[in-house]
Order: sequence, then structure tokens, then C-alpha cells
Amino acid sequence: MIIAIDGPAASGKGTLARRIAGHFGYQCLDTGLLYRAVAHDMLSRNISLEDTQAAEWAARSLDPARLDDPSLRLPGVGNAASVVARMPGVRAALLDLQRNFAAQEPGAVLDGRDIGTVVCPEADAKLFITAAVEVRARRRYDELIGRGEPVTYEGVLDEIRRRDQRDAGRAEAPMAVAADAMLLDTTNLAIEAAFDAAVGLIKRKIGQ
Repeated sequence: MIIAIDGPAASGKGTLARRIAGHFGYQCLDTGLLYRAVAHDMLSRNISLEDTQAAEWAARSLDPARLDDPSLRLPGVGNAASVVARMPGVRAALLDLQRNFAAQEPGAVLDGRDIGTVVCPEADAKLFITAAVEVRARRRYDELIGRGEPVTYEGVLDEIRRRDQRDAGRAEAPMAVAADAMLLDTTNLAIEAAFDAAVGLIKRKIGQ
């Protein structure tokens, strides 16, 4: 069983993916962390994010055990990740890792930008999670303030808008709604309501 969850930054897809995986007893992979790990490796070695050869090398040598590193979730790393994620060589290097994860039994939940369209087009259930950009920015702002990050709401909103443009506009595997994806707008939904709605959609899709 493969459940693909896509959507833009701060839409709630990561939280929902973890909750859904726990509900069904499946493993969960936040594929965005793969690109964050590549970007983090380059930043830590003071290598330009535009260096495609170095980015591809970092992707090929990625150790999945590093995905638990909390520094991967720092704000600047997410922005850098969307830069390296545009590179075809980086995406190709990480594709097999994602598909191997998806193939495990009894099932897997993967969240990202291109899971339902590129990584796992054969997924049993596909969700595209979205929300108004202002709401997404507020959620991310509250999260960062809670961690003590010196950010402003306006700055977070601008960063999310720029990231949306990069993710949707890149030539290689752009963020897009799969033709057979179920759309879930979380703009006016608390996490429990969003979770209940997501599980309901999945169960109907797989006939439970």
C-alpha cells in the first residue's frame, strides 16, 4: 500500500503524513528532508547551491540516517533545499531511494511535492494538501517563533511565496496536482479535523 501526499510548504502535509502513517501502521518518509540534507551538506562545506556537480555528489552519497538531524529543519535549509531540488541530477539520484522506501510492506506514506506525479504515480491513494498562502505563512511563523527564531510574519510570507514559485515553476518534476489526487484544503481546518478528513478520503479510495 502506497499513500502519496503532496502540497506546498506549511500546508500541513508533513503532520498529516505522520498521523496517517501511524493510523494505518505504515512507515513514513518526509521526502523534503532528502533535499534538505543535500542542501545542508553543501551549506556546511561552503559550496555554492548552484554547483550542480557538488549537489549531485551530495545526493548520491546521502546517508538516510542523517534525516533525523534537527538542523535540517532550520528555515534557511528549507529555502536552500528548494534551490537544489530544481536540479535533474539531484532528483534522479534520490528517486530510487524514495521508490525503495515506498515498496516496503505493509505500506508506506510519502509526502513531498511530486510523489503522486513522479515518484509514485501508481500510489493506491493520493492526497494534495493545500491552504491559503496567508494561513500557511501564519502557521510557519508561529512554529518558528515557538522555536525562538527571529522572524517576521511578512518575511515568512514572502519566503513561502517565493518557494511556491520555485517548486511549481521548476522544469524538473514541478509541484502539481496529480490527475487522480484527492484535494484537501486545510485553510479552515484544525489538525484533528484535517486528519479525520484525510483518513476518510483514503478509506473511501481504497474501499475500506
